[in-house]
Amino acid sequence: MQKLEKKVSAVLVAAGSSTRMGFDKLSFDLGGETVVQRSIRAFAECPLVSEIVLVAGKNREFLEQQAAACTKPVQVVQGGATRAESAKNGVLAAHGELVAVHDAARPFVSQAVITAALEAAAACGAAAPAVPVKDTVKRAVRGDGKTVPEHCMVTDTPDRSTLYAVQTPQCFDRAAYLAALEELDETRARLVTDDCSLFELTGRPVQLTQGDYANLKITTREDLPCPAQRKETEMRIGHGYDVHRLVEQRKLILGGVEIPFEKGLLGHSDADVLTHAVMDAVLGASALGDIGQHFPDNDPEYAGADSLQLAQHVARIMREKGWKIVNIDSTLLCQKPKLAPYIPAMRENLAAAFGMPVDAVSVKATTEEHLGFTGEGLGIAAHAVALIEKLCKGAHTHDTECDHRKFSDLQDR
Repeated sequence: MQKLEKKVSAVLVAAGSSTRMGFDKLSFDLGGETVVQRSIRAFAECPLVSEIVLVAGKNREFLEQQAAACTKPVQVVQGGATRAESAKNGVLAAHGELVAVHDAARPFVSQAVITAALEAAAACGAAAPAVPVKDTVKRAVRGDGKTVPEHCMVTDTPDRSTLYAVQTPQCFDRAAYLAALEELDETRARLVTDDCSLFELTGRPVQLTQGDYANLKITTREDLPCPAQRKETEMRIGHGYDVHRLVEQRKLILGGVEIPFEKGLLGHSDADVLTHAVMDAVLGASALGDIGQHFPDNDPEYAGADSLQLAQHVARIMREKGWKIVNIDSTLLCQKPKLAPYIPAMRENLAAAFGMPVDAVSVKATTEEHLGFTGEGLGIAAHAVALIEKLCKGAHTHDTECDHRKFSDLQDR
């Protein structure tokens, strides 16, 4: 793969109404992630892409939720009345010199397809993946392109060797795309059927690159994978436990919330016992070690570290290893102070750190009836349980050194 000198924005058009489907096809579960999540992930994993633009219709709130865990910058913009207008809005919002316009309903696009189209567009200005047409194609009179009406008569048979079915992402030099839009009058604008035709109608060359028959667009129910084709979801459960001593002259931080109290928890980092237990539960479920392995307490890099930032790092490890955190349940063992007023903020902080909805994160607190270490007020402990699922079996997992990135890298994000 050659290194592109130009910045690339992926524009995912997701503003359709799914009228032929009868429900929002982008929310269809492909076995652990939705159609649009799979499409987002394809471009998030492409090293050539630096940002993603999601073009929304009435589903804007849904798309914002779906993009929350994306590892690359994402912006959501409003689409237009037609697909062409939606694509235009996405390209206008993009910051890249090259844009890859993709149907969000094509979740199975491969890295090879994306890369080939981008490299060709960098060289000639416009490119699109395509596959040879397998079936014999007939031209007919009285046809409407949607059904086969009565008395639909064949006029001729085009040479199949010259016919290609075009896919997405269709990739362009952004400046050339916007210039073509300016040149197109209203009459010719009606002839635009895909993004490449914009270049064709204004006399600009378009190169076809190798597509993939698996890169299908989900348009009708017949296009959905049947249950036999969808891989079983692998699910795991992990448990985490942590305890810290209460001492004077330390802040008391639980779930990222600073709680007024005469004592705080002693530790190498901010000693956020709740967040530590949750991280251990998540790492344990995926058999990826524990926080002592990832953030050693003898490493000065983590002295006074914000545990929520460490949690963000753990969440990124999970995504890169192909795991999704389904839900978290946790319990704080604390005689005093009373924690109930602070629990909603703890849930929100943990949900944000792990890229999850708040209703998937539970935090509870209980006293120990003055029994034991915590009951005597000497410290605070926390238990946590996490349920995780594999996004898809055999999913690509980056062989990165993410586990060993320094905390300073996190702080710069």
